[in-house]
Amino acid sequence: MKKLIFLLLLGGLYSCGDEVQPKPGAYLALEYPLPVYESYDPDCPYSFEKNIIARVKPARASRDCWINLEYERLRGTIFITYQPVRNNLDSLLRDAQKLPLQHTIKADAIEGSLYKNDLHRTYGMFYQVSGNAASQAQFYLTDSVKHFLTGSVYFEAQPNFDSILPAAAYLKRDIRHLMETVEWE
Repeated sequence: MKKLIFLLLLGGLYSCGDEVQPKPGAYLALEYPLPVYESYDPDCPYSFEKNIIARVKPARASRDCWINLEYERLRGTIFITYQPVRNNLDSLLRDAQKLPLQHTIKADAIEGSLYKNDLHRTYGMFYQVSGNAASQAQFYLTDSVKHFLTGSVYFEAQPNFDSILPAAAYLKRDIRHLMETVEWE
């Protein structure tokens, strides 16, 4: 009997060596299709290539040449606005540069990068916003003479940077492609 108690105590002490560790939380792995682009040529003074998964819808403001590129699977939209330049380039640029700054309250960082394409006469800025801001990316393009195009990404969800990061990265790549392919009439 003493041997049995001794073996149980010894077994109990031996088994207490490793602590049980909880499993780390799992994260949702989102995968989106590889982008395939097609020409989009509306009855407007601009054209560009868009991802085939984006549906084009006229903007609610119903202004000429304002469109929304809706990504149903990502629950996100790129809102695109067009305005002709009529001796108002300074005010258009000022407004476009102020727009990303409206997100500084919630944003962790706003990084702007210059864009220049002499071949297509497109010049502008691309803003990447990180953090729990309402918009994760914004841009503007102009030819500095006649045309001014702006765009911004919004999601149909409460801003949570970690959750929308894969979708935001996907749409940022599409915006860059859109910017690279804009042509003016």
